[in-house]
Amino acid sequence: QEQLVESGGGLVQPGGSLRLSCAASRTIFNLNTMGWYRQAPGKERELVAVVSRAGSTDYADSVKGRFTVSRDNDKNTVYLQMNSLKPEDTAVYYCNARALGTNYWGQGTQVTVSS
Repeated sequence: QEQLVESGGGLVQPGGSLRLSCAASRTIFNLNTMGWYRQAPGKERELVAVVSRAGSTDYADSVKGRFTVSRDNDKNTVYLQMNSLKPEDTAVYYCNARALGTNYWGQGTQVTVSS
């Protein structure tokens, strides 16, 4: 059983928008930070945006002002609203959740920004 299930990736033109969702299994207790990382071909995985259980957020400089991370604690779900997408945002996006010292990862969803 997958513990983090992602959805919402796809192909979009430059300047467009996408919304990613990630639902954490109810078997994960005491969820703390949730968020998103990405990995482009030939590059290391990097932080995109994270949000604490209390709602504090942190963003990579490259996405500030364009991406918004949010979460619904009742649904154990984290979202990433991506606006003004650029070709350099093309990557596999991974959901991440931390609970009781354990790091959980989603399977990844492809985001491609191209005309």
